[in-house]
Amino acid sequence: MVSSCLLGEKVRYDGEGFHYPEVLALSGKYELHPFCPEVSGGLPIPRTPAERLGASVWTRTGKDVTAEYRLGAEKALAYCLKEGIRKAVLKSRSPSCGRGRIYDGTFSQTLAEGHGVTAELLLAHGIEVYTEEDLGGL
Repeated sequence: MVSSCLLGEKVRYDGEGFHYPEVLALSGKYELHPFCPEVSGGLPIPRTPAERLGASVWTRTGKDVTAEYRLGAEKALAYCLKEGIRKAVLKSRSPSCGRGRIYDGTFSQTLAEGHGVTAELLLAHGIEVYTEEDLGGL
């Protein structure tokens, strides 16, 4: 599974996507399954930026969007299990997809140790999680 935004799909909070040739090149070795947990959880495009603070996810304007992030994570896990997916490449630093270091919830671009909601759930179920910054294990 690959975060849809890493494959150029315009699903990010700002309505944009990314183009990472290194991620796209994985299609030579793997079947890539695009998935956006935030959109799957019911969040719109574009949307107010959000950051994880403890177990919750809040927008910059103070709205609790934890339920949407959890729903998207559950749908991502269900998709992986249904399709037999054992590896995921997710967007770094994201409150949904980040692995290892995510924004700390202060909207100051400060990073803290931790995982996004989806990354955390996938890891808990034995799915290997990478980011576009860490493709070495693939």
